[in-house]
Amino acid sequence: MPWLQVRLAISPEQAETYEDALLEVGAVSVTFMDAEDQPIFEPDLNTTPLWSHTHLLALFEADAEPEQVFAHLRLITGQALPEHQAEIIEDQDWERSWMDNFQPMRFGQRLWIVPSWHQAPQPEAVNLLLDPGLAFGTGTHPTTALCLEWLDGQALEGVQVLDFGCGSGILAIAALLLGAREAVGTDIDVQALEASRDNAGRNGIAEQRLALYLPEQLPPMQADVLVANILAGPLVSLAAQLSGLVRPGGLLALSGILAEQGEEVANAYAADFDLDPIAERDGWVRISGRRR
Repeated sequence: MPWLQVRLAISPEQAETYEDALLEVGAVSVTFMDAEDQPIFEPDLNTTPLWSHTHLLALFEADAEPEQVFAHLRLITGQALPEHQAEIIEDQDWERSWMDNFQPMRFGQRLWIVPSWHQAPQPEAVNLLLDPGLAFGTGTHPTTALCLEWLDGQALEGVQVLDFGCGSGILAIAALLLGAREAVGTDIDVQALEASRDNAGRNGIAEQRLALYLPEQLPPMQADVLVANILAGPLVSLAAQLSGLVRPGGLLALSGILAEQGEEVANAYAADFDLDPIAERDGWVRISGRRR
């Protein structure tokens, strides 16, 4: 069925007031949306920052009258409305629309990420079956792509890989499919560990080949290869710990780093690693190297 969509152009300070007011006048959903493609990176702990220019989108049943909605909002808030508009949007098969936007993707020479509802474009290639889910990491983000391409270019046969901040498990599972003997994944989110476990099973990875831990449970180890696709701040603060988790002669690949943060992160690892030239894609970078 169709829906009435109401859009308000608000500031962060107005967000709570208008969210509550929209729900009070009968909105069935309220969504915040960036009005200017303004990214927010690494917010402070326990904060949910909004963009300086935010659109508040609310959906109502199609028979709701826009002018009545706006009149009630003025009455509830006691103030003139910010810039606003209303339109009827037609219903559609949202699940099918979403699925159509997620296609198989190739990384490097051998590796494909294939959603479960698609046939593998190259059945003889290394095909990782992965559906978008709650945990970060489907291959669509440049940082994940940079790491997957790097893994595809390594000789991983028989090595142990540590995926630090494993999310969906995509990097650990890719390494295993590319020949790694075993992988270890760690993440602060229990849900991410569960997603990694489910994705490993979907790809026929035996449980004993992928060990999953919360960071505080990670056993003493030095991996042959460590990948960490997290954020620049944690990568810098954890540099000593992450360096110690790589054996001498082992390999390191880091991403989740904005281009302007690359030098700072590289400097944090330069004392322990012979670093490769920084790789960049769409404003994000990957830092890799070999442990001395």
